[in-house]
Amino acid sequence: MSILTRYILKRYILNFIIVLISLELFFVGIDYLQNFKNVPTSANLQLLYILYNSFFTLTLALPLSIVFGWVITLVVFVRNNEFVAFNALGATRKEIFMPVVSISILLLFLLIFLQMTPLAYSYDQKRKILNNEYFTSTKNDIFLKYNDYYVYFEKLLPLEKRAENIHIFRVNNSDVVESIIGEKAYFQNNRWYVVNVKIINKPENIDVDNSKLDIKYEKFLHTLDGFKPKILDNVYESKTDFSIFDAISALVLLKEQGINTQKIRGVLYNQLVIPFFVIPILLLIYAYASLNSRFFNIGKFTSLSIFGTLIVWGFFFMLFKLTSSGSITPEISLLLPMLFWLIFSTSVYNKKINS
Repeated sequence: MSILTRYILKRYILNFIIVLISLELFFVGIDYLQNFKNVPTSANLQLLYILYNSFFTLTLALPLSIVFGWVITLVVFVRNNEFVAFNALGATRKEIFMPVVSISILLLFLLIFLQMTPLAYSYDQKRKILNNEYFTSTKNDIFLKYNDYYVYFEKLLPLEKRAENIHIFRVNNSDVVESIIGEKAYFQNNRWYVVNVKIINKPENIDVDNSKLDIKYEKFLHTLDGFKPKILDNVYESKTDFSIFDAISALVLLKEQGINTQKIRGVLYNQLVIPFFVIPILLLIYAYASLNSRFFNIGKFTSLSIFGTLIVWGFFFMLFKLTSSGSITPEISLLLPMLFWLIFSTSVYNKKINS
C-alpha cells in the first residue's frame, strides 16, 4: 500500500466514522425521544432498545455515511489544495478514488454479513420492547400448506421453538385421506417433532357396510423439515424482516410449495444488491469535484451531493416498499432500476471525465 493510499484512507475513514456516529446518534436519539413514554422503565430493556435501534438505523446510516464521508473528504482535499499536490506527484484519478471505493465495498459486505445474523431482526425486537412483548412471543391460529399436507397450529411460540395443538391433514386429489392430531410440537434438528400423536386414516374405497376409520397412536412423528419457527412467524405475519439465511430458507421452502415468493425475493435483493447503489454515487461526486479551490463552489457542491444522494436513496427505498406490498415483481422494481442506475452513472462519469 502506497503512502498516498494510506493517507487518503486515513482521512476518509476518519470522516466516515464521524458522520456514521453523528447519524446514529441523531436517528437513535430522535426515535428514543419520540417513544420515550412507551419504553419500559427497566434499564436493561432500555439498553436493549437502544442497541437494537442502533443496528436497525445502521442499515440506513452506513450507506449514507459512505457517501457523506467521501463528500467531506473531497471538500477538505480541494480546500487545502491537496488535489493539486496529488496530481503534481503523478497520481491518477484511479489511484485517488479506488482506495475509497474498495473500503466502501468492504463496509457494505460487512453490513451484509451482519444481516446474516439475528441482528437482522432488530426492528422486530425493538417493536416488541415498545409493546411489552419482548419476553412473550405467541402467534395463534396459523394455517399453512406443506407439500401434500395442510398444517394448523393453534399456538406458535417462535422464540421457544415449539407449538401447541397441531392438526395435520394429508390431501390426495382434494380429498382428505389422513388426519394427524398432536398436543405439542418442538423444532429440533431442523424439523418439527409432534408428540402424543393421534393418526386417523380414511379407507381408499368407502363401503358403507365394511369401511371404517383406521385410528392409531404414536409417541411422536416429524414433519415440516427445515421450516424454522422464525420463518413461520414472518411468513404468517407477512413481514419483511428476515436474516439472509432465513430468507433463503423461506424462499426455497415456499417455492417448493408453489407459493408466491415476491416479497422474500425483494428482501434478499434489498439486502444483497441495493446497498451498492452508493458506489456509482462516489464516482459521480468525484467526477464533479474540482482540482482547484479557486474555481470551486464548495457550498453548491456539498448541497447537490447530499441532496442527490438522498434522492437516489429515497428512490430505491420507495421501490423496496412497493415491492414489499407484493404489487410489483422484485426483478422489475429493484434489479432493473439498479442496472439502469449503474449504466446511467457510468456513462455520465465517463462523459464528464472525457470532457
